[in-house]
Amino acid sequence: MHRHHIISETESSKLSLRLAIVLLISLVTLGVIGYMILEGYSFIDALYMTIITISTVGFREVRTLSGSGKIFTTLLIIFSFGIFVFAISNLTRYLLEGIFKNTFLLKRIKKKIKKLENHIILCGYGRNGRQSAKELSDHGRDFVIIENNPLHLETLEDKQNLLVIEGDATQEETLLEAGLERAEALITTLPNDADNLLIVITARQFNPGMTIISRASDERAEKKLKRAGATNVIMSDKIGGQRMAKLVVQPDVVEFLEKIMLQSSFDVNLEDISCEEMCDLFDHKSIRDLGIRNKSGANIIGMKKNGEYLFNPDPDVLLDKSDKLFVLGKPDQITLMKKLLQQGEI
Repeated sequence: MHRHHIISETESSKLSLRLAIVLLISLVTLGVIGYMILEGYSFIDALYMTIITISTVGFREVRTLSGSGKIFTTLLIIFSFGIFVFAISNLTRYLLEGIFKNTFLLKRIKKKIKKLENHIILCGYGRNGRQSAKELSDHGRDFVIIENNPLHLETLEDKQNLLVIEGDATQEETLLEAGLERAEALITTLPNDADNLLIVITARQFNPGMTIISRASDERAEKKLKRAGATNVIMSDKIGGQRMAKLVVQPDVVEFLEKIMLQSSFDVNLEDISCEEMCDLFDHKSIRDLGIRNKSGANIIGMKKNGEYLFNPDPDVLLDKSDKLFVLGKPDQITLMKKLLQQGEI
């Protein structure tokens, strides 16, 4: 049994088990009351007679039954047989098929999600969702997947390390269960623009400061999503068309950039580094003064300064703590650069 089926199968089995327990308790109560009234048994004797009767163990009765007691016992055996078998079979299924185990697994998943902070919520595990999940995993980010499409859930069968909520991402309760109020970002990749719009509105309402990335199928939806609060809107068809044209006119450039962007985070990274935690030593100093290339091996290929993007910034550009640097390099090189910025030396 796979994790994404836990909720629905567990709830169904719980209902059957509860029904069996209620019927069994009702049967025992009826037997106890019957023996106490018809045979004048004490509560303990009546309970004993009821248990050995419905379980058909064959122990001898407390004392010889009267005619009415024998008829009652016969009826009790007839009615109890089906109920007893129903209860035992449901209990066996609950235990042997792993539902009992999965109940605790579900609780552990919910417990892990409750502990998450500054994580990412991924709505939808279709083609775009799977790519997003892979990228987040490669960069070691914590994320929760929300999905209710059975076909997409089947692809999660072997991904036991992922945190998955089987539910409707357009429902407020589901998003809150995924830790919406504590999340750093939300990515919604659902194929329906109206569903994405509802998710964006809900997310922005409960977490005004979070980053929200949404998929869109056309330009009209793109505008609505941005007005609703989406930080960025991705039109996969538009990007796909641009990529195909670029592969004709600039094939090597496209493949080079994709090599960087889609490369495993263990090989090469293109990262943005905030100067917010930059040590005072480098504040209002030039890029040249950092000596980034010589000291870390990483390269500053761009920066965001005063809301504007600078490509291949001049070495004499002065740094400010409000700036953001775009750095290309291997993970260990970027780590060295971050240490340099924060501590002033490597």
